[in-house]
Amino acid sequence: MGLSVSDLYVDDWQRTPTQGALFASHPEHNKISLFYNRYISVSPVENLVPNLKIVKINNFDEAIEMLQKIGVDPYGIDVMAPKTQHVNILLSAQSCKVANILKQEMLSLGADAAVARGSVACSIDTTDVLLMGTIKQIWAVAKKIEKQPFGLNLIARNIMDLLGNIAHNRYILKTSRREITLGERTLIMGILNATPDSFSDGNCYFDRQKAIERALQMADEGADIIDVGGESTRPGAKPVTAHQEIARVVPIVESLSRKLNIPISVDTAKSQVAQTSLEVGAEIINDISAMGDKKMATVVQKASAALILMHMRGKPANMQTCNLAYDDVVEEIINYLKNRCRKAIAAGIGKDQMVVDPGIGFGKTYEDNYKIINKLDEFKVLGLPVLIGTSRKAFIGNITGGAPVDRIEGTAATITAAILKGCHIVRVHDVAFIKKVAAVTDAIIHA
Repeated sequence: MGLSVSDLYVDDWQRTPTQGALFASHPEHNKISLFYNRYISVSPVENLVPNLKIVKINNFDEAIEMLQKIGVDPYGIDVMAPKTQHVNILLSAQSCKVANILKQEMLSLGADAAVARGSVACSIDTTDVLLMGTIKQIWAVAKKIEKQPFGLNLIARNIMDLLGNIAHNRYILKTSRREITLGERTLIMGILNATPDSFSDGNCYFDRQKAIERALQMADEGADIIDVGGESTRPGAKPVTAHQEIARVVPIVESLSRKLNIPISVDTAKSQVAQTSLEVGAEIINDISAMGDKKMATVVQKASAALILMHMRGKPANMQTCNLAYDDVVEEIINYLKNRCRKAIAAGIGKDQMVVDPGIGFGKTYEDNYKIINKLDEFKVLGLPVLIGTSRKAFIGNITGGAPVDRIEGTAATITAAILKGCHIVRVHDVAFIKKVAAVTDAIIHA
């Protein structure tokens, strides 16, 4: 044969102006497919290489395992493992000077960077830059530009931080009483609503004794954390006073902290409720406002508690009727949580005390919620464990129909997808059922 892909005629191609590149008019007739169909697929069976397969390597641990299995020298493993991981990094609104330097540096290492058409001639003011390469290549670029001017040194530091964050698969979450390992298996947070008006189980556990019994039941079913809430955060819910919330939550927390060996979380946005709960045994504050109460950070810091920071647009009373338009919902949530984490760190809260939650159903459209789950792995850039709460929510009912209690199968689907995308903690009503779903999903991930 003796022919290569480059020997194909341009006549086999069709220009696609929108893409600004040569593509075929039909997927079956692109350049590689044409080459394969003409010159390779007709090869006799005896010429095919035996035992040839595509290997999917999801992370560094899998890369190291594969290289060790092959018998690669330990030094070679250190060199090659980063080459198995491809990553795309988007830098927004960069000057043409910076964009052109980044593109040339990427090309010099066998990688690439996508920039706007007018950036080379500097006929535009700014351009987004998409860096495309292996982790090893992008790390090398960061090292090359870390002492260069025009803000490239800051870009280099941010890239290095990002690469360090996405390499993390396991975390240690510190509370006032223990260290919780995250990443070995998915942890189940059982929901306990001590409210008369929650969307799914309102008034079921408003009675204190029933609430305590339900918490003990969830612990028996395999809950790793119990999350106690005394104020409904369903869409349209009216706020309650701190005094009312304390009266609902604190006696339950105090009782459970004596009866259970698992951590107790309190779902509150009020520093006064948080402080009183922490004093009687709570270890985690699950704050849907992400420190909207300015005193919250101080309360958490003084108690050495863990803090869950969630994204929400608006407040429960108006979150689904306010402006729900996002330019890029995932990017905006990540930037919001990044800012809140910085504030927490500035207040003396350790990074190892924090968890982030994208806030499914809190100021998002149905479509946004599914998009967030699909792109949940992008939250790894924060370098923090991720919690997600999809249980029985309306966006599931929008697909499946039925009342909240009838959405368990849909909940299971969202939980499975979230775990596969890197979620560490799932907040659910149906602990026993979801515990099994999570266990099977974890087995798939670790297989």
